Amino acid sequence: MGNKNVVRLIGILTITLVLFAAWLVLFTGANASTMTAVTPVSSQAPTLAPTLIPTPIPVFSGDEAFAHVMQQMSIGPRIAGTDESREVEQYILGTLDAFVWNTEVQVFIYQGVECHNLIAKSGDGESPILIGAHYDTRRFADHDQENPDLPVPGANDGASGVAVLLELARVVDLSALGSDLWLVFFDAEDNGHIDGWEFIAGSSYFADSMEVTPSQVLIVDMIGDADQQIYIDNNSDPVLSVSLWDIAARLGYGSHFIASPKYSMLDDHTPFAALGIPAVDIIDFDYPYWHTTQDTVDKISSDSLERVGRVLEEYLESGGEYTGGQ
Repeated sequence: MGNKNVVRLIGILTITLVLFAAWLVLFTGANASTMTAVTPVSSQAPTLAPTLIPTPIPVFSGDEAFAHVMQQMSIGPRIAGTDESREVEQYILGTLDAFVWNTEVQVFIYQGVECHNLIAKSGDGESPILIGAHYDTRRFADHDQENPDLPVPGANDGASGVAVLLELARVVDLSALGSDLWLVFFDAEDNGHIDGWEFIAGSSYFADSMEVTPSQVLIVDMIGDADQQIYIDNNSDPVLSVSLWDIAARLGYGSHFIASPKYSMLDDHTPFAALGIPAVDIIDFDYPYWHTTQDTVDKISSDSLERVGRVLEEYLESGGEYTGGQ
């Protein structure tokens, strides 16, 4: 090969190398411009925004009320002045304390027996609404043909009303009321015509000695019967009765709250009505086991307890305003 050819070959190789180097610079620069930055992955879990879960609004439960019936029945008959009466008293007060009610015990002596009315208050304002029930049971089952000398167990006549009040204490929305609410558990209601006793001794003492006058009084008694038929009482305030029975009808309970009068009751509402206070007795007096040893828990229905409790709850939470004149 001649010198000229060698020189030409070297020139060609030089130009080729220069062009390759230029291309390489351009290629790597283009790739660098298109690279995406990679963010390092954190080892910490992401922080989530808090989720607000609404608090369920409590509603009257027949099952919860039935549990209160069972607890009372496990104590035995709760005759005024007995150890069993004191035991159920402690159960009632303990339950109310757990629901943060202000409680008082009103002590009185009747026929030589120390009796206790139990009072739960939402506040100390004037003109409270009073809802009451008796917690004592009858000393003798004098309507029982086979065992008239035995005490009445009192599942319906005693325990059912207490159960409704205790469950109401748990669920009622006090902020919806236009006034304070008192729940009163009367002693010495059920021994009338035994050894010189009168009926409704506890509520009579309470009404005679009260320093604050309730705006209205609602009594629940014998309302747990599985075959529930609650008629309007002739001795109850008619305006208040219509308000409650109308609520029952709206809730679909018309076949159990029968909007017609049937009985004229002497009950714990009587001493308040005598003072001119609007008072109503919610009672199912069509109960074949009244004042017998057969007044037992198998005759009670949680559905019946719930119906009465829901009517009272609805009445109170709609304002609980008495629409009649006084």
